[in-house]
Amino acid sequence: MRFKDKIVLITGSAGGIGFKTALDFGNEGAIVAVTDIDFEMAKKLSNQIISNGGVAEPFQLDVTDLDQTKNVFETLNEKHGVCDIVFCNAGIREITPMLDLEFEDWKKVIDVNVNGVFLSAQTFAKNCVKHNKKGNIVITSSTLGIVAANSRCAYTTSKHATIGLTKQLAMDLAKNNIRVNAVAPGVIRTPLTERYFQDKEVAEKINGIHAMNRVGEPEEVSNAVRFLASDESTFCTGSILTVDGGWTAGKFM
Repeated sequence: MRFKDKIVLITGSAGGIGFKTALDFGNEGAIVAVTDIDFEMAKKLSNQIISNGGVAEPFQLDVTDLDQTKNVFETLNEKHGVCDIVFCNAGIREITPMLDLEFEDWKKVIDVNVNGVFLSAQTFAKNCVKHNKKGNIVITSSTLGIVAANSRCAYTTSKHATIGLTKQLAMDLAKNNIRVNAVAPGVIRTPLTERYFQDKEVAEKINGIHAMNRVGEPEEVSNAVRFLASDESTFCTGSILTVDGGWTAGKFM
């Protein structure tokens, strides 16, 4: 088990990529802090990890709330020990033409996707430094942190920011033995994207933007996250690992 007794905190665990990654960390021996703004879903996932023979603790967490973020890490310290790995995964999006995008909606996406990642990463890093412990941060970015798409102005901006943040944190924290990397998924089939696949024409179009002519599954992103979080990637920091089926490799003419 690669993560035997490692303490892993995951934000945005209630569904999709976060849900599957939390299960996989649990199956590999980690003590999983399952956090989400939806506490009932966090508890449900925590119970599932425990029923699989793992160890988990649920927390309600609004990643934009600094005090709540600090409290989660402090409680985790008291109950299980100092966190080894944080997966900054919580995120939201909008699908709205830029000219129609309300400023409040813009701010909400930026707040969760950028400020939320920063607060989780900074709080984790301070905790590591305080306890003289090396650490590992993995961030969920997106192919839209590399390229753009229509009607996703706030989301695309936020995911470009997370790639810059990944590189900057990697530079700033290397001296503290904290590695920082990101995954950039293409379209992944999750509850959030499931509606795309109810229309055959839309599904074919989405499949076609990927060179492999299919979308990804949550376990394929989980595999990448756990690689970056493991001792198999000890010389990786500041890396952006695309898990996109060839979306950003190029375009068919």
